[in-house]
Amino acid sequence: MKRVRIIHRTEYHYHEPVSFGPHTALLRPREGHDLHIDSAVLEIEPKADVRYIRDIYGNSIAAISFLEPSRKLSVFSDVRVDQYDDKPIECGVASSARFYPFQYPPNEQIELIPYRIPSYPYDGPGVQSWLSDLHKPGQIVGTFELLDTLNTRIFESLKYSRREEPGVQLPCQTIALGTGSCRDYAVLMMEAARHWGFGARFVTGYIMIGEGQHGATHAWTEIYIPGAGWRGFDPTNHKLAGSEHVSVGVAREHEKASPLSGSWAGPANAFERMEVSVQVF
Repeated sequence: MKRVRIIHRTEYHYHEPVSFGPHTALLRPREGHDLHIDSAVLEIEPKADVRYIRDIYGNSIAAISFLEPSRKLSVFSDVRVDQYDDKPIECGVASSARFYPFQYPPNEQIELIPYRIPSYPYDGPGVQSWLSDLHKPGQIVGTFELLDTLNTRIFESLKYSRREEPGVQLPCQTIALGTGSCRDYAVLMMEAARHWGFGARFVTGYIMIGEGQHGATHAWTEIYIPGAGWRGFDPTNHKLAGSEHVSVGVAREHEKASPLSGSWAGPANAFERMEVSVQVF
């Protein structure tokens, strides 16, 4: 068992008081057999009502209703989690899915439909062309080997670039530019896996970095493998998602897994700056 503490603060500053519409915060890690929450603190400024709901993906969402205007919006989260080791992917893959191509079992196909349909269909030909030298039609290859090769290809062929702008690049844009953020890497791997027929989804969460360094928010991809379930691939760091990763939200598309979203009303020039700090240790 491994204890991890995550401190995440987001602040929006304004030149004058503004009103805030409903907000949602996706900050609470996804609990399960491999992760238990020991304690969780959520502090909101200005004064607000907070209630938790489960969204369509089973993520724990804080629905925030602000009660007064303010020159600052602050969301502070302090969570301590216990992580437990999970078996390697290869240990659990069903015999029928050890080699690609394979068919998902009939009892899983309906639920997987949304995760197998590309989110960027117009990028399909470009993504398929980019994948052509990794797998040829009719070629039989180990399922895990194929996905690991894709993970490696993204890591080795692209240059990481930290981007503060919201949203992601289109998959073909990331390929053409040869660079992207962790979100862009995750979306590209998700779309590539879908073009091979896999169920894949976007993951947002946190990652522990090197000793003596602060952790960071992060994004990666989960792919559904019969017998092994949803397993994480992190092309940004060329590794499988494991004890360094803490999943907070999953979704079919990246915009449905935003850490904080909402609206505000006031003069167009009222916004001053945003500050974000994250520690994972």
